[in-house]
Amino acid sequence: MKTIIEPFRIKTTEPIHIISKEERIQALADAHQNVFLLDAEDCCIDLLTDSGTGAMSTRQWAAMMIGDESYAGSRSWKHFQATVKDITGIKHVFPTHQGRAAEAILAQTLIRKGDIIPNNSHFDTTRANIEYVGGVAVNLLCPEGTDTSDTSPFKGNMDIEKLEQCIAANGKEKIPFAMITVTNNTGGGQPVSMKNIQAVKSVLQKHGIPLVIDACRFAENAYFIKHREPGYENRSLLEIAREIFSCADGATMSCKKDGLANIGGFLICNNDDWAEKFRTLLIIREGFPTYGGLAGRDLEAIAVGLKEALEYDYQVYRHATVQYLSKSLIEIGVPIVRPAGGHAVFLDAKKMLPHIPPLQYPGIGIVNALYTHGGVRGVELGTVMFGAFDENGNETASPLELVRLAFPRRVYTQSHFDYLIEVIREVWENRQEIPGYKITYQAPFLRHFTCHFEKLARA
Repeated sequence: MKTIIEPFRIKTTEPIHIISKEERIQALADAHQNVFLLDAEDCCIDLLTDSGTGAMSTRQWAAMMIGDESYAGSRSWKHFQATVKDITGIKHVFPTHQGRAAEAILAQTLIRKGDIIPNNSHFDTTRANIEYVGGVAVNLLCPEGTDTSDTSPFKGNMDIEKLEQCIAANGKEKIPFAMITVTNNTGGGQPVSMKNIQAVKSVLQKHGIPLVIDACRFAENAYFIKHREPGYENRSLLEIAREIFSCADGATMSCKKDGLANIGGFLICNNDDWAEKFRTLLIIREGFPTYGGLAGRDLEAIAVGLKEALEYDYQVYRHATVQYLSKSLIEIGVPIVRPAGGHAVFLDAKKMLPHIPPLQYPGIGIVNALYTHGGVRGVELGTVMFGAFDENGNETASPLELVRLAFPRRVYTQSHFDYLIEVIREVWENRQEIPGYKITYQAPFLRHFTCHFEKLARA
């Protein structure tokens, strides 16, 4: 098999600003040891997120030039709406300025205080929007999903037995809807099988509970189904995506992921009553329902990007990139979430730094070491992002302590990843020098974006 190459040519470049190790140490100190607070230009390889950080195609840029900026009923809106309906088959389409806006409208219209929202794994903004209105976000990940060394093909699946128990314990009246996230970002970018999606739908349908899909990476999940689930190997990614959405009563979407755009999202549903509620709040918060906080040019870019994300050659290249990094790290001996996810490689900080307890945030130790050693910016997906507090205010650790290296789409080449491997190797070989951290400032919601850290003395 020949080398898998980038299925594109580079027509425009952006210079990378490389600063010295001493300058990086000072920059991190000035940012209160939180990489979210760094200046982007000081990050040599920026893997903080794959959300809105990709490079758009010539077709997307061309589409932007014909964007119709009419306030209501623009041609760009019609193109966007037709594309979303073609992929999802869902009746009502509401554009939003990004995914968390769709989550906020969903939560604020349908959730009452004390309601339970099951999911395979809620991501950070999903959980925050649920908790902000008084709901309870419950994760029902399958057992193999918490074992980073398990190589099961669909570790993002929801535990069906736990879902049944959740409904029995709380009653269907307390569950306005359930969610399933494809792929499962919190659990290491792991996919969800079609069989599992259909099983979740079957359980919920029996109890009259709607299913909402968090569809940020639906195309990547479709690729995994094609390659890992028997019976789908001869199906196109579009056909598989349509089957996924056929199980949904609604969906939220950040088009900054598998919409291949720099901004945008949508909220969709089949229920007419839901649609009326969504429309009302959309107008108040986002804008008229045919633009929803987006320019016409953004709607055009998303409409093209949603279809490009379902192109098989693009997905082959993207997954080959993830596999290239994961294979190299496994050979070095660096513990990672296995098998590799769809949009990122996740380092297992708990195994990398067993000398640092979870409440001293080993993931932050790895994140800051990556930046110090090589100017690489990643993000912690552990106790800082997903920890919780009990009724007495005591902090409890997340079951997983991960560091996500998320790949912007169509941005970096193999030499960038070879450099990244060298940096991770250096961090791995000097891991005993990495300290724990304490939080000196934190916000009540989504604390990881703005909190301040301080190094702890090594024992």
